[in-house]
Parts: sequence; C-alpha cells; structure tokens
Amino acid sequence: MTEEASATAVNEDGAGGKMPLLDHLIELRSRLLKSLLAIGVAFLLCLYFARAILTVLVHPLTEAGLKKLIYTKPTEAFFVEMKVALFAAMMLAFPVIANQLWKFVAPGLYRKEQRALLPFLFATPILFATGACFAYFITIPTALHFLFGFQRDLGGVTQEALPATGEYISFIMQFLMAFGIAFLLPILLMLIERAGLVTREQLISARRYMIVGAFAIAAVFTPPDVLSQLLLAIPLVLLYELSIVAIWFTQRKRKTGAEAAPVEPLEEA
Repeated sequence: MTEEASATAVNEDGAGGKMPLLDHLIELRSRLLKSLLAIGVAFLLCLYFARAILTVLVHPLTEAGLKKLIYTKPTEAFFVEMKVALFAAMMLAFPVIANQLWKFVAPGLYRKEQRALLPFLFATPILFATGACFAYFITIPTALHFLFGFQRDLGGVTQEALPATGEYISFIMQFLMAFGIAFLLPILLMLIERAGLVTREQLISARRYMIVGAFAIAAVFTPPDVLSQLLLAIPLVLLYELSIVAIWFTQRKRKTGAEAAPVEPLEEA
C-alpha cells in the first residue's frame, strides 16, 4: 500500500491509518481557517447587533436600580461594542469550532472512542450555556444588589455608583465565563477518569479538598459578599458529586458492555 493510500486507510477497528506529518499540518491549517472564518462571519453579524447585545448585558444593571453607564475615554464606547461583538461571536461560532476540532481528531480514534467522546462534545455547549444563564439570572443580580448597596449619604456628600461601560462589561463577561467554565466540571472529570488519570475512588477520597477548592475559586471570581461566593461554590460542589454519580453509571455501563461482548473462538492450529 502506498503512503498516500495509508493516509486514508481505515483498519478493522475503525481507526484511521497513519498520516504523514505534513498532511496533519495541512489538515490542521484547513480546520483553523474554517474556524476563523466562522468567527469572522459571526463577528460581523454580532457587530451589527452589538447595541442590542449590549442592551441585554446591561439589563441586570437596570434591575439593580442604576440607569446610567459612563465612559471616560473617547474610544471606550467603541471598543466596548467591539468586545461585546467578539464575545458573542465566539459563543455563536462555538458549534462550528467544536465540529472542526472533532473532524480533526476523530479520524485518529477507534469507533469505540468516537462513540465515547461524542456525548461530551454535545454536552459541552449545553453545560456552558447553563452556567452562563445561572450567572446572568441569579448570581449577577445578587452581586450587583450587594455592590450598589454602598450608595449612601456621607454627612452631606453623596456616595453614588457611576460604573464605567468598559469595566461593567468586563465584570459581566468575567461572571459569564467563570460560571460557564465551572459548569463544565462534570465533563472534565469524566474525561480524565475515562483516560485513566483518576479513579472514582480517588475522586471520592478527594471530596474534602474539592469543597475547599470550590470556595477558593468562588472567592477569586466573585465579589467579597458571602452570598455571591456561595452561589458559585455550592454549584461546584454539587457538580462534583454529580460527576461521581455519572462516572459510576458509565463504569457500570462499560462493565455490562464488556460482559455482553461475544468471545471469539480460538482458531485451530
């Protein structure tokens, strides 16, 4: 078989044959270009609707009682819209990026490995969106009510909150990204268990350290009020416990599948 033919060969286990390094690089470049094209098209679309997206992002601010955003630099409002458009474009183009990543990785996997990874691929955007929605509808309003509660009269001097547009958008994006990534914890733990890096028993024994780590992460990514920290730490702990249960189910399913697999008879000499 020639080298070109071996690049597209598929063995009986369903895994692609060996591909030269140059072909890998050409394939990688193609996937990257398609991903960048998807981000570019999504960016232009989101830039057109940047003001509408910005309106959605400032809604928690109005719910907290503030009706004004300021910008102190002439270019700040312009770059805020660009940042919002890029942030939304990355979210919009994620399915295309994930699909290109899958098409690059899948040919080198066995069919069994492909079937194992596909559910994680589909669950990733769902869990990320769930975390971002949790932050937008619950955590951000709670944090803003706490932070803007420091507006008061100080002996004839009014202490008033006048958040800058750029700082507020960075604050919102930090929350959305932190909670979106945090909600991917079950996928991360299930993948590393599938890869054999940890076992379910090790995850159970590390539970106390996870609880401490969850509150440490919450202290970094949320305001200093206790309620906001609890709103991130408690979901992290619950997701960790959910991961342990999910790993138990997948282990049981793999064990059942292995027992049900037919045993091929030995060939006679």
